[in-house]
Amino acid sequence: MHGIRNSGNSLRSIGFALLLVSGTAHAQTKPAAAPPAPQPAGPKLSIEGSVRARMEGIDGQFRPKVDNSIAFASLRTLVAAKLDWGDLNLTGELLDARGYGEGHNSSVKASDVNTVEPLQAFVSYKLHNVIGKKDSLTAIAGRFTMTFGAQRLIARADFGNTFPSYLGGRVEYRTKKKDELVLFWTHPIDALPNSADGIYDNKVELDHVNTGTVFYGADGNLADIGHKLSVGGYVYRLAEQDRPGYQTRDRRLVTFGLRLRRAPAKSKFDIEGEAALQRGEARVTNAVTDRKDLPVRAGFVHIEGGYTIAKKWTPRISGFFDYASGDGANPAYGRFDSLYGARRADYGPASLFGPVGLANLVSPGIRIEAKPSKRLDLMGAVRGLWLADRTDTFAFTSVRDKTGASGRHAGTEVEMRVRRSLIPDRLRAEIGAAYLAKGRFLTSAPNAPHSGDARYGYADLVFKF
Repeated sequence: MHGIRNSGNSLRSIGFALLLVSGTAHAQTKPAAAPPAPQPAGPKLSIEGSVRARMEGIDGQFRPKVDNSIAFASLRTLVAAKLDWGDLNLTGELLDARGYGEGHNSSVKASDVNTVEPLQAFVSYKLHNVIGKKDSLTAIAGRFTMTFGAQRLIARADFGNTFPSYLGGRVEYRTKKKDELVLFWTHPIDALPNSADGIYDNKVELDHVNTGTVFYGADGNLADIGHKLSVGGYVYRLAEQDRPGYQTRDRRLVTFGLRLRRAPAKSKFDIEGEAALQRGEARVTNAVTDRKDLPVRAGFVHIEGGYTIAKKWTPRISGFFDYASGDGANPAYGRFDSLYGARRADYGPASLFGPVGLANLVSPGIRIEAKPSKRLDLMGAVRGLWLADRTDTFAFTSVRDKTGASGRHAGTEVEMRVRRSLIPDRLRAEIGAAYLAKGRFLTSAPNAPHSGDARYGYADLVFKF
């Protein structure tokens, strides 16, 4: 009841704040005196948002030292307000993400609960015809979220209950042909609360700007180099250091990669590929006693090809392969770091589930997608799971066998998803399930839980306004 009362109070506070903003915006636009004289146009205020309710549960836990069965109910509210003076814009967004019923020994973490948080607050200004006709250059400063490419390394992914955000600046250049180049310099923001009690109690605690960490880089994309094929590239730099009361792995990483894509279309083959290398230095742990900086030699590859059949339901059948390096006997540190990326699009549901991701992974698979109608879409996928290095932790499971005696086979993951628009652009329902048939590694590694195969399911209801 305490969490419910807090939710009600926070929503009333959000509504009150928005009314104040609305009143201020209208107060700035004064009626013209008679006879009318030219007056500068007042700002246009727009408000939009969403409320998502989710129920999910897992049984047959794959993580060590966590409850075998967990049920979790979450409520995520987003309200965004924008004051638009044409090329000058002020944008703010509030996030209220709460969870209930998970228990004290669950896998729920700070990325699942973040109450009454100003997720975005930034100013942007757009210039036109900077280099060529109909191009634009937009400068953004403040707190914001980001998404690049297929979301594997930097993402604002909708499946999660919260989103990574950053404080800093960003410059975006776009041409008439939709080619683009983005430069950014930021401090990542640490989500709070991050203690088990604070998360369980839905404690209201403002996030912390991580001034000890700098994240910056460039991301570019050519929209069409021929045959509707887009090509992009990026370089990201992450540099972190310890500060009082906050220990890090002192990662100093440079990640550079290339991607290409031909979007799905009826009666057409589509392709997607992305590869990245990671270099720099890092420590194995964030322990105070760990002072050894190791050279980093890591990377990942994603390859996917599909075909869309121009028949009823327009089914698309695709095959894919993922590789992400793990840390082995080599003196260099070899485990790939997926930075601030998302996992849902490629690797299955996250939140209580999410065993698979871009770390110590070898995984081929197939996926089938279909749209029986404009308001209904279906998806199913199956993938095999192996370790790139048998002595490292497998993906995001926290299961490890340092001797390598448990082999490389982690199992097979199957997932399905059904989405239905109940009221177009307003109300949507989604249900999904995933099954992890554990292989030898996830059943015989020294710290693997003896809990049988993992079963996960969820149901969402999303209202947009």
